[in-house]
Amino acid sequence: MARRLSPFAFLRQPLAAAALLALTAGAQAQTTPTETVTVTGRSSALPATIAGFGDTPLARSPFQASVLNTGLLLDSGIDSLSEITRLDASIGDAYNAPGYWASMRVRGYELDNRHNYRRDGLPINAETALLMDNKESIEVLKGTSGAQAGISSPAGLVNFVVKRPRGDQKSVLLGWTESGSLKAAADIDQQLLDGKAGLRINASVEKLDPLQHDTEGHRHLLAAAGMLRLGNSGKLEAEVEFSHQSQPSIPGYSMLGDTLPKASTVDPRLNLNNQPWSLPVVFDGQTASLRWTQALSAQWQLSAQAMQQRLQTDDRAAFPVGLFDPVTYDCAPCDRYSADGHVSLWDFRSENEHRDTRAAALTLEGKLATGPLTHQVSTGLTWSKLTARFGPQTYNLAGTGTVDGKTEVPASPDALYTNTNRDERNVELHLRDVIDLSQATRLWLGLRHTRLSRGSVATDGSEPVSYDQSFTTPWLALTQQFTPTLMGYASWGQGIESDVAPNRPVYSNAGQPLPALKSRQTEVGVKFQDRELDATLTAFDIHRPVSSDLGACSDDGSCTRVSDGDARHRGLEASADWHNGPLTLRGSVMALRARREGAADDSQNGLVPANVAQRTLRASAIYALPQVPGLSLVATASHEGSRYVLPDNSVAIPGWTTWSLASRYQTRIAGHDTVLRVGVDNLFDQRAWQESPYQYGHVYLYPVAPRTFRASFQAFL
Repeated sequence: MARRLSPFAFLRQPLAAAALLALTAGAQAQTTPTETVTVTGRSSALPATIAGFGDTPLARSPFQASVLNTGLLLDSGIDSLSEITRLDASIGDAYNAPGYWASMRVRGYELDNRHNYRRDGLPINAETALLMDNKESIEVLKGTSGAQAGISSPAGLVNFVVKRPRGDQKSVLLGWTESGSLKAAADIDQQLLDGKAGLRINASVEKLDPLQHDTEGHRHLLAAAGMLRLGNSGKLEAEVEFSHQSQPSIPGYSMLGDTLPKASTVDPRLNLNNQPWSLPVVFDGQTASLRWTQALSAQWQLSAQAMQQRLQTDDRAAFPVGLFDPVTYDCAPCDRYSADGHVSLWDFRSENEHRDTRAAALTLEGKLATGPLTHQVSTGLTWSKLTARFGPQTYNLAGTGTVDGKTEVPASPDALYTNTNRDERNVELHLRDVIDLSQATRLWLGLRHTRLSRGSVATDGSEPVSYDQSFTTPWLALTQQFTPTLMGYASWGQGIESDVAPNRPVYSNAGQPLPALKSRQTEVGVKFQDRELDATLTAFDIHRPVSSDLGACSDDGSCTRVSDGDARHRGLEASADWHNGPLTLRGSVMALRARREGAADDSQNGLVPANVAQRTLRASAIYALPQVPGLSLVATASHEGSRYVLPDNSVAIPGWTTWSLASRYQTRIAGHDTVLRVGVDNLFDQRAWQESPYQYGHVYLYPVAPRTFRASFQAFL
């Protein structure tokens, strides 16, 4: 039996132990009651801290980002990362399998779960279930991120901002989602030492029973965050988190031969991972961090952070792939299900996977003047180490099933195949400067130098690869404040990805790294903000290098991994938040032109990437009923245009639109503030294919979730 991660063993780790000691020291103090104050505001008035430019609000920043706070997630019925695609037109699905880790796209590019995610600014691994209950907000930075991250997809970055002590407030939440999912959560925020310290505890437990068949599971979270003020100018913060999720994953449907099945003919509740031997995917996560900030003067501040994340996963499924002969393993078809509804079911098991991330950062920031120019400067060093350790895995042909999910096949659990262990270390030095050229004009500069060391080896010791690279990524922008409410900006920047030819005899350059893959982005935009309206309009142009295997790739030395042209994404984004009296209108839209360019195989040029919608829209109307104080009604619309199913663009799924209704009623009961939320998603039970990932060389189709009712009750104590 696989050994699970132990919270007690984790707390014996040096960083986790230090975080626990800091939390314990603060918790031993006496409390002093204080007044609870609730502050609300537009996200444009907030900074996107992941961008690294301090407290500059989004409305005055030369980049696009979304800040999705706890209240918005609760009102929208969102309790998993994969669901935030409902809130922003620039964020889309990318093989977002229910019960598995979230996979998303931004501006049409897929996020890299190993390199595009942060937790309070430090890198984490997102190949796990990331629970939301102790998160203050989710920040999504859009576009290239070379100034913020040494290695990342050009899609942008996702940053989780952890809940920290804010004041004396306690809340409990009870939630229900059709068909029988139940949740209980508590958030206890306590001031200590006359406000010089604080402790915040978040806990949740959930029974998972969604509408899809055979997907029952459970998850829970326990987290603590503490704060201690050190004199008049220093602050020490610590936090620890333990999370667990156990739930079967849902594989996608597929084409039936050359036929794209109509979504209206396929039950959206169907789960083909329903064999008697199917096991849940189990995610265990443990994270601890320390953060120290010290004011050196009225203008300068020094901060130091350290974080450790430990993940353990049991990845298991009865996985449907193609139609294979059980003796010869010849396939017909290979990348979809058969025309008559038969499919090969594979027994996949990768038990006891371990992924560890350690990171630390030291940052100095402040203001200075050089002649008539003023500068807001930030410089610092970030170090990170990622390791992944696996055992032998199972991927055996168990038998032939049917797409109605009614055919049983025997298990085949022998672990006969190797996996790949990975190591990576990054050292990054950054410099950022915001220069006030005049009262209305600012020049923004960013520069990051990265030293990368990577290695991988199969679990049997074969196919070792290791290499080192260094690269520098610049970013610059210019902002012009035309009026107190209107700002324009233009920016240019680079991002970096790294690739290496697999260490296999078929490759002529086996084990050799490619030159650093530098993506480039140009962006121009305008932002408007007054008392009633926040609005943005942005145009972007991103070139991302593509790695390809050229040659016959059949005999030894016949294949060469090379950089082969670009994936170029150009688009327009617009968003608006208008408030007048009891009515608020919000929305975002993206028009995208994503194409392949410069490929050696000319037939590839001009193709649209599979599973990328070219038109998306998110819109909502919120009306606060004057006749019933505290009651708001919300109507939401989500639209996505068609997506190509096959890489050759010969088959596409049609676009779709869904509508949702919700209400939020805030009142006082027995002297306590309470919030009752009720909603129905996909109001008209729209049947459509939500996304069409071409994943692992196979076509998959995921349906729009059926009409779902939800309700929650939150009380502030």
